[in-house]
Amino acid sequence: MKDYTASRYLPIAWELFHRDTRMLAHKLVQMAPFKGIVAITRGGLIPSSILARELDIRLIDCISIVSYDDRVQGDPTVIKDVQKDLVGDGEGWLVVDDLVDSGVTARLVKKLLPKAHVATVYAKPQGQDAVDTFVVPIEQTTWLQFPWDAELQPNEPLARRK
Repeated sequence: MKDYTASRYLPIAWELFHRDTRMLAHKLVQMAPFKGIVAITRGGLIPSSILARELDIRLIDCISIVSYDDRVQGDPTVIKDVQKDLVGDGEGWLVVDDLVDSGVTARLVKKLLPKAHVATVYAKPQGQDAVDTFVVPIEQTTWLQFPWDAELQPNEPLARRK
């Protein structure tokens, strides 16, 4: 297991996430049409919904891969696979996740769906080679706090967090 405790946190607001995902859609529309989307749960569900709208895709499947326990990464485990008779080897399919970090999850998906196009909104250096398309590079030591993971409460000033 590898501990991915970050040296800094970057909160992502809903509006920013939506804008960044639409930027990804602008890149992907040039490659369309796709037969459908495979969302990597849980992080890929929300960008998949936005991309499905922007790319006019109605067919969405999902694959659920567990590799993190809070901020500690272990071996990836598929707990829900795609509908193989529909998705096959992934040819013509778009696989979506919010972020590629170490690349462990994306590499597993590429083994399972070798002909799929894998896209993420955000990408860290260790995982960039595991995806085909991304829009926003993120430093490896930065932990993104997505809006669906955020709590609405006052935060301590940065100066007090030393």
